Amino acid sequence: MAADLSQIVKAYDVRGVVPDQWDESLAELFGAAFVQVTEADAIVVGHDMRPSSPGLSGAFARGAAARGADVTLIGLCSTDQLYFASGHFGLPGAMFTASHNPAQYNGIKMCRAGASPVGQDTGLADIRALAETWSGEGAPEPVAEPGKVTEHDTLSEYAAYLLSLVDLSAMRPLKVVVDAGNGMGGHTVPTVFESLPVTLVPMYFELDGTFPNHEANPLDPANIVDLQQRVRAEGADIGIAFDGDADRCFVVDERGEGVSPSAITALVAARELAKHPGGTVIHNLITSWSVPEVVRENGGTPVRTRVGHSFIKQEMARTGAIFGGEHSAHYYFRDFWNADTGMLAALHVLAALGTQDGPLSELVAQYDRYAGSGEINSTVSDQAASTAAVRSAFASRSDVTLDTLDGLTFSTSDWWFNLRPSNTEPLLRLNVEARDPATLAKIRDEVLALIHTP
Repeated sequence: MAADLSQIVKAYDVRGVVPDQWDESLAELFGAAFVQVTEADAIVVGHDMRPSSPGLSGAFARGAAARGADVTLIGLCSTDQLYFASGHFGLPGAMFTASHNPAQYNGIKMCRAGASPVGQDTGLADIRALAETWSGEGAPEPVAEPGKVTEHDTLSEYAAYLLSLVDLSAMRPLKVVVDAGNGMGGHTVPTVFESLPVTLVPMYFELDGTFPNHEANPLDPANIVDLQQRVRAEGADIGIAFDGDADRCFVVDERGEGVSPSAITALVAARELAKHPGGTVIHNLITSWSVPEVVRENGGTPVRTRVGHSFIKQEMARTGAIFGGEHSAHYYFRDFWNADTGMLAALHVLAALGTQDGPLSELVAQYDRYAGSGEINSTVSDQAASTAAVRSAFASRSDVTLDTLDGLTFSTSDWWFNLRPSNTEPLLRLNVEARDPATLAKIRDEVLALIHTP
């Protein structure tokens, strides 16, 4: 009987519990299906530090080779290192990771040549359909001439490429604490940072896919507490935290205070616009007002999108944008095949900090202009009813504008909020921003009360 893969094939990737929801036999079918759908004669495959990753990626490679594709295994890598390999070699790629999910999970992020994303509408649905069919009928006969499987470590090439994109020659010495969360940052940071004038204080660099110290999701405040304490204890200039597959980074200033990803987006946007005058910068609709303001002040054109990397990457390609940022700490660069790389964003912050004398808190203050709530998740029994209650309460106000690009965005000259449903859980996600903390608290509490009214 054919497998039902609907629970593990998501909008943008494959993700599920191993071996309960998927295993190496399915990974092999995914590899064969990936080659058939992309019509690739060669691919690159990488994996993170999860216990199941080597076996799954090896099985995927066998399936791909059986369909005639040559496979380059780049081994342990971050997700953005896989994107680098895809762009550098001009080949489709597959990265085995479940990012910040718990240890029992694993997944596949797939891309076409040049790191172009594979999602439901760009091949993933077809890959799923083939894998489901073959799971019932058996995989097709291998082709007459199977592909070759070779190994190639791209870490030094990846590091050199990133360093070529940021001028770090005038940096002053910095003390930098990095929390890798036992994820792939522990693999990439030493090589990328080794030529920089930094004193590196490593935290949790041991690769361990069971995440013994904390979840590798730096957007959850609980997971950066250790970093904040260490920055203060060391008297460091900056703290940086990476998620499990090291494609996102979160920044902590010299006081141990978290820096808003919107402020990082604005800072990097200003630097990219200095390199590419008049360029377009993408931001999603829950980033701060400060982002489009800074883009305009630096001669650029801001473009607002829905939340989610597929929308960002689509707009990057459509507009030729030089940079894109999300409040989830994903940062996308035209110079990096429109793909997201936390490491390149981190290098930009180090360059900006290291070429002036003030502390990081002073540097980012110009980019962090408003009071923000961060994302507040509320579990609700009926997403539609709770959303309707909020819409009804605010839509009648004469000074309020409504935008429905992604959920509900209500705004005035003094505040805005966005309320949107989760696609995967019974949650409503609320983001609020205002010109001052008192207004923020008032609007936030008003919306939350409406959400939670039975």
